[in-house]
Amino acid sequence: MNFKLSFPIVFFVIAIWFWNQNGISKSDYSENNFRHIITTQAKTLAKEIDKLNTIAISYQNKCVTVEQLRNQLKKTRLSFKKAECILEYYYPKHIKSYINGPPLNHLDPYPIGEEHNSDTHYYRLTPEEIKKSQPLDYLETDHYRGAPKVVTPVGLQVLDEMIFDDDINADDVLKLTSDLKDNYVILVKTLEMRNYFYDHEIMEATRLELVRIFSMGITGFDTPGSQNAMEEAAVSLEGIQEVLQPLLLKLPIAEQEELKKQFQNAIAYLNKNKDFNRFDRFTFITSHVNPLYKALLQMQVSLQIKSTSEISRETTSWNAYSVSIFAEDFLNPYYYTILKKSEDSEALQELGKQLFYDTSLSDSGKMSCASCHNPDKAFSDGVPKSLSNIEGKNVKRNSPSLVNSVFSDRFFYDLRAQDLEEQAGHVIENHMEFNTNFPELVKKIKNNPDYQQPFEKAFGKKDITRYRLSAALASYVASLRSFNSIFDQYARGELKGIPSQIKQGFNLFMGKAGCATCHFAPTFTGLVPPLFHENESEVLGVLAKPNTFDVDEDLGRIENGFTEDNEEIYRKSFKTMTVRNVKLTAPYFHNGAYNTLNEVVDFYNKGGAAGLGLTYEVPNQTLPPDKLKLSKKEIAALIAFMESLTDNPVSKFKNQ
Repeated sequence: MNFKLSFPIVFFVIAIWFWNQNGISKSDYSENNFRHIITTQAKTLAKEIDKLNTIAISYQNKCVTVEQLRNQLKKTRLSFKKAECILEYYYPKHIKSYINGPPLNHLDPYPIGEEHNSDTHYYRLTPEEIKKSQPLDYLETDHYRGAPKVVTPVGLQVLDEMIFDDDINADDVLKLTSDLKDNYVILVKTLEMRNYFYDHEIMEATRLELVRIFSMGITGFDTPGSQNAMEEAAVSLEGIQEVLQPLLLKLPIAEQEELKKQFQNAIAYLNKNKDFNRFDRFTFITSHVNPLYKALLQMQVSLQIKSTSEISRETTSWNAYSVSIFAEDFLNPYYYTILKKSEDSEALQELGKQLFYDTSLSDSGKMSCASCHNPDKAFSDGVPKSLSNIEGKNVKRNSPSLVNSVFSDRFFYDLRAQDLEEQAGHVIENHMEFNTNFPELVKKIKNNPDYQQPFEKAFGKKDITRYRLSAALASYVASLRSFNSIFDQYARGELKGIPSQIKQGFNLFMGKAGCATCHFAPTFTGLVPPLFHENESEVLGVLAKPNTFDVDEDLGRIENGFTEDNEEIYRKSFKTMTVRNVKLTAPYFHNGAYNTLNEVVDFYNKGGAAGLGLTYEVPNQTLPPDKLKLSKKEIAALIAFMESLTDNPVSKFKNQ
């Protein structure tokens, strides 16, 4: 018998083979069910955006009230929250840039050069048409790219801040809603054209949304004007439950009912406790978000759904098998280093440790990495600005902690290094620090018999090179990580009965005090959740000394040497460092001018430089200038919480 396979059948057979070769089988997606739910959510949002634009037109014509405008914005935002987990998972760049990014001036993600504005030779489209042809995540943004330029923010967060302000500009509202409508259309089209929604993608999108709800939603990051955070978080949970339905139906009935109950309880808690300042965020994370996060992992394991990192063999920033948002393995350090996990070893860490504490490597023979990063002080040094190798001189800035510092996409206060390996190079070559270079360093180590055995143990018989030295230092610094403070243990449920002052302080940090809108949980740094791919920097208007009216003169990020950072929005902008281990790392800020946490909190409580009336000196402050009105009792609680994030790193990391 002769068989002839048509092209579609051959293609189908090849596709099945491809899925199996990549760890994906036909059972790994629930195509029709996912598609219906996702496209329904997306289309519903499109309708609400259209209504918002229509209301904005009517508001400009004075045909509707401000309350009607606010109500429609609220409906639109809730519709976005229902679809958020999928939209943010597949199109995070587009969402941040055009749909729901923070209300701050920023660099244009796709600046088109003036010389290209009239070009039509590429696919017969103009550059502007190309820009709107696909989501930003899929565009080849080097086409027609011009010089960096700063643009004003657009999207739902900006509208939330604007429409809930006392002074509303109708023209601006209309422009923003029209832009929102134009920028959203492409997402609906792209979702409709998408071939597959895989089970592992849905699982990860929903678990990451839980991280987003906790670290950004209930903190007020998304709702700077309305503070409608709890209702939006409840709708986000409803959206997760909807999208998961095809997978939930694959579970045994008892497991389905238990998960359904957990979702219902979390949603009910949010709907019952809507007061932004009084909301108990600690109870929410420990009783609802973390249990749901763990339950969805158990669901994934039960359904034998692999992770993206397993299927694509990618190194991801987030560990899809972590059981808690505060788990020690929640983030993957090897995403942030050139060093791969397969290349790392205990021997390499030990070599890095030896290099870290070796004063002979510096030109003066008196300075080591530990000179500015003392393990007794969580790898900071306890002085305002670290001592240099020149007697009587100090380096430019304060020395930050190295514990958990690996979890960054850029390093130093001014973000001038892009990885740990490059960071080491800056220190080695700085004339105020090691004052040497890699050729000299390699020569010294080759001539030092104390390094022969450790180097061979780490690399075998391979030659000593700058890249291997950098890898060893990166390995050691990457090992200086810990998420096992008293607070972490409370958050994971390992310790019971959290002291009321620490609980109050956490709730203030995540709510009224606004700390968590810059120091994002769980790292409590500027590493932006839930993808943890980028670091934020902020313009705070730090003073030369507390309780003065003299703004510190350090220009920060604008002078880091990157062309794209040479913009006014980055003048006096500094990386948002961690508040973990702050009990051990005084003095504070980049200039080390603040000796106590009370002084630091007082600075924020007054609204930074702008809150003190210094807007001329710091015109681009990103810290809200509004006074926080924290009482002495609240300040004490806030400090108690921050001090509960102490990990006692000496016992784990100190050189013996």
